[in-house]
Amino acid sequence: MAYDEDEAEGVWIYCEQEKGDIHPVSYELLNKGRELADDLDTDLTALFLTPDGENTQKFISRGADRVYLLEDDRFNYPDEYPFKENIVRLVEENKPEIFLIGATHFGRSLAPRIAAALETGLTADCTGLKIDEGEFVQIRPAFTGNILAHISTDRCPKMSTVRYKEFEESEKDTNRDGDIIEKEPIDHSGGEVTILDEMKEEEVNIQEAEIVVSAGRGLKDSQDFELIEELCSAVDGKVGSSRPLVDEGWISRNHQVGYSGKRVKPNLYIACGISGAPQHLAGMKDSEIVVAINTEPSAPIFDHADYGIVGDLYEVVPDLVKQLKEE
Repeated sequence: MAYDEDEAEGVWIYCEQEKGDIHPVSYELLNKGRELADDLDTDLTALFLTPDGENTQKFISRGADRVYLLEDDRFNYPDEYPFKENIVRLVEENKPEIFLIGATHFGRSLAPRIAAALETGLTADCTGLKIDEGEFVQIRPAFTGNILAHISTDRCPKMSTVRYKEFEESEKDTNRDGDIIEKEPIDHSGGEVTILDEMKEEEVNIQEAEIVVSAGRGLKDSQDFELIEELCSAVDGKVGSSRPLVDEGWISRNHQVGYSGKRVKPNLYIACGISGAPQHLAGMKDSEIVVAINTEPSAPIFDHADYGIVGDLYEVVPDLVKQLKEE
């Protein structure tokens, strides 16, 4: 159940893993969590539910004051039920003020279940978190990114999900001290998911790419992604896309850049036929260098580009590929 602020203390982070491998968003949350905890003059606690606790010390070296470690083979699979049951128990016992979870596929499914069980609120997909005059403020885009909403709540825990690549990872300090507290997982039966088989789809990770080449409405046909792939091959990059082409079924959602897709921070981002809608800009605005190719000189993308080419991508991209191959 939710509780009042005067009962609550501390900042908590859920550290996500898949079959023992820690998701990098955990280190980003530790960085922001450490900042929030320092501003509130309180402790930072990490929750680690895993089939193997070998890597637990990493959270201490990355900024946590303590880690609650729960080891169980059930945590080897993304089944929300055992995660939710155990996390809710720990929250009710310890009453943190703030609780942060990564907005990964699993985190987005797990967080609302925890919030519902605790009868508290949840602010999803935050792009900023801060302490303002002692109050926790959650910042997220609203109205397709045209405004930033600042949200404060008085029911605890104050829960937020944060997208991957939103913050920098915390620095590693192997000399840091902290407590690792082992907890016995709840032995619940019922509600668990039985894994019948595992099937892997095409692995696309544009969030880790150093170069991303994206296409937008300027592309006339799904087959024309071959142009984008040729440019990607020439610069050793990954293919990205704006939302409309994904909605049309021309390319999988794994390639989508934007507020409702992936957040990327490459060294080079090439936008081909992308106008620059706020929804898309939210996903690539932190790129080191942006090159825009568009037939419309007044396209908003040019306001965010380091280099702009006013022209038809069907003429510009082949020329770029040709020059790159010649070099």
